[in-house]
Amino acid sequence: MSRVLSTEQAKSAIGQVQSIINGGFTDQISALDTQGKILSDPNTWDGPLAAQFRGSTWPETKAALDKARQELEELRTQLQKISQDIFSAGGGA
Repeated sequence: MSRVLSTEQAKSAIGQVQSIINGGFTDQISALDTQGKILSDPNTWDGPLAAQFRGSTWPETKAALDKARQELEELRTQLQKISQDIFSAGGGA
């Protein structure tokens, strides 16, 4: 039989991770996306470095941010399922 353990500390840490993902971090990613779109407009910001930002820096960064957001959502979902399974198996709430 494998060990199943989930302390109150684990429950609290899971809640904190989910809270960071739900409230703060994904909101910050959205805010970065908004500002990146503004800076990608040549009518707002232009020149050689702005063109480099538009052409490569921002598209690469945006792709990384989108991937991070997706992976964080998957992490949040996995933590929720694991937490429910462990607390159900252990008789906790």
